[in-house]
Amino acid sequence: MNIGMILLLMIVNGYSFFLMGEDKRRAKAHKWRISEAHLWCAALLFGAAGSFLGMQYFRHKTKHAAFQIGIPALIVLQSILLGYLYLS
Repeated sequence: MNIGMILLLMIVNGYSFFLMGEDKRRAKAHKWRISEAHLWCAALLFGAAGSFLGMQYFRHKTKHAAFQIGIPALIVLQSILLGYLYLS
């Protein structure tokens, strides 16, 4: 894996982490929320680890079964795919 790929993963995961925090902030302030579709898209684009860390840090979406199960499952799938790409 080259430095560009690592940098891209850091940016996407940082963005996913930020989205969880921003959505939590907006929820507390009763403001317009970030859609779950947007949160999922960021996670699907290899930002699942950032989403998971954001869920834990901000205590956000932790009671939603889809996020409880789906985000860790995405982390596993993305890890397998990245491992495969790294080794090939």
